[in-house]
Amino acid sequence: MGMLSLPGFLSCGKKKDFSLSNEKDAHASDSDENLERGNWSNKGDYLLSMVGYAVGLGNVWRFPYLTYQNGGGAFLIPYTLMLALAGLPLFFMECSLGQFASLGPISVWRILPLFQGVGITMVIISTFVAIYYNVIIAYALYYLFASFQKVLPWSDCFSWADEFCSKTRLVSDCNTTLDGEIIHANYSFITSNNLTCMNGTINYKPVQFPSEQYWNKVALQRSSGLDETGNIVWYLALCLLLSWMIVGAVLFKGIKSSGKVVYFTALFPYIILLILLVRGATLEGALDGIEYYIGRQSNITKLMEAEVWKDAATQIFYSLSVAWGGLVALSSYNKFHNNCYSDAILVCVTNCATSVFAGFAIFSVLGHMAFVSERPVSEVVDSGFDLAFVAYPEALSKLPVSPLWSFLFFFMLLLLGLDSQFATIETLTTTIQDIYPEVMKKLRIPITLGVCILLFLLGLVCVTQAGIYWVNLIDHFCAGWGILIAAVLEIIGIVYIYGGNRFIEDIEMMIGKKKCLFWVWWRMCWFFLTPALLMAILIWSLVTFSTPTYGSVLYPAWGTAVGWCMIIFCVIWIPIIAILKIAKAEGNLRQRIVRCCRPAANWGPYLECHRGERYSHVVDPKKKKEHEIPTVSGFVY
Repeated sequence: MGMLSLPGFLSCGKKKDFSLSNEKDAHASDSDENLERGNWSNKGDYLLSMVGYAVGLGNVWRFPYLTYQNGGGAFLIPYTLMLALAGLPLFFMECSLGQFASLGPISVWRILPLFQGVGITMVIISTFVAIYYNVIIAYALYYLFASFQKVLPWSDCFSWADEFCSKTRLVSDCNTTLDGEIIHANYSFITSNNLTCMNGTINYKPVQFPSEQYWNKVALQRSSGLDETGNIVWYLALCLLLSWMIVGAVLFKGIKSSGKVVYFTALFPYIILLILLVRGATLEGALDGIEYYIGRQSNITKLMEAEVWKDAATQIFYSLSVAWGGLVALSSYNKFHNNCYSDAILVCVTNCATSVFAGFAIFSVLGHMAFVSERPVSEVVDSGFDLAFVAYPEALSKLPVSPLWSFLFFFMLLLLGLDSQFATIETLTTTIQDIYPEVMKKLRIPITLGVCILLFLLGLVCVTQAGIYWVNLIDHFCAGWGILIAAVLEIIGIVYIYGGNRFIEDIEMMIGKKKCLFWVWWRMCWFFLTPALLMAILIWSLVTFSTPTYGSVLYPAWGTAVGWCMIIFCVIWIPIIAILKIAKAEGNLRQRIVRCCRPAANWGPYLECHRGERYSHVVDPKKKKEHEIPTVSGFVY
């Protein structure tokens, strides 16, 4: 038998195997096409869930920074090309795969049993990401609550600050003229003698803005490094608990409840972004920020650098959430004849347009911050956490009615994070449902809550005083090579082993027959361009590997070793499951490998009425072993 116990196939809305329980899952309703697993209530639920999953925190803080760093507006050229060559083909493939089989990211590998470990890798990585992603949501919750004050607590150097805290740059020393001679003196001597610094000779003291010290000293209570774990920061732990309670409450009925919540969590961030953009555009210095982002500083010569293309490809890849398992899981609840082709294009374009739009909202305000502090924009811009929790909060603190703008910004971050987290946890519960369908029907709410409680407990290490180092470590390793390896094997397995043309015929069973010209681009990408690009990114990432750091803080050797152990734990299942499958197959070694490289006997559309002549051979998994594959006309391509 196969590794997983799988549910029996159904005819359209009717049970074929009378041994199955008549109790419906919370996912399902009487109007669903698939009464066993359930379907989305309507197309809007699905599309907004997909948009919410794809559009996340990285759209707000990573894309704008990469755009500036890689030539401004010129970066949009490789970004768009990588969307067409790598992002969209993989996105369309995963949506089609999940919808065709109506199965989650592990069970869907009935298509190629040898590669079932790829699905397990996706689910484990999603689990790691869910742990630290909710910690970032907890940060946003903390700042959201901190905004309910008349004066923002990071707007000035209050009692928690040290001598290096300052809202403006402090002059340390400079050159000046005294009695006709040029001398070098500290600034206190110069001011006491009414002297003037010579242009170009001023040196500034190393100071930190209030927002930076508040982030490190108050919000995080950050320790000196990963070696110094410290205590659990109790208010971050409470925010983490609250974020998991929200996730559990929204998902207690699966897609039936989350599909309604995303109408707010996926759409409202756009309203807030628009408000922030309008407000930012009216501020002095906003034009400097916009030009810094995508204006006159655009450098077309940057396109000659390989690093720019690599950044564009990785940003597209991670932004669209391909190879995480979530796209397969969410699409598995679609009705069989849903147009997954148009859905994939709509969601991908929306995701990328959101990234560009968010950049304008962010940099218009940062331009004003640079104007007020009399510094170049380049000195107020940083990547990752610093942009979201240091630079932008600092800019907001300088606006009139600053608590309002701060509340809106962190509420937007909260919503962007939550709907991505909804889909990630739905990926895990979908996997459990496919493995234990009867148990899940009876105990969906306790199991969902149990998953949330377990991940909350695992995430407590990320809200210690060394928590930010753990968040950065998991992100550096687990959200990197593991996903790339899974994506490379996914596309190779489906296109070159299962058969790209066979997969296209599967898609046409759902969306209708298409002309040959329709598939020219997709064949070109799936067979050649996308695998080559993914391999190039993977090799480049391995060659250019550097040990993780957080700012100027280096990680100890054991911390890097833990990171490698995490990624090994994620991908080790690929060879383990392959070996187990081969060991359980019949025949000599070559015959076993060949059998495991063919679809399982129960591979095909979930409902009997959708199988048609091509999949009329599909059998109940209880009655036939996975590796006993009947001969199918046109199987080899």
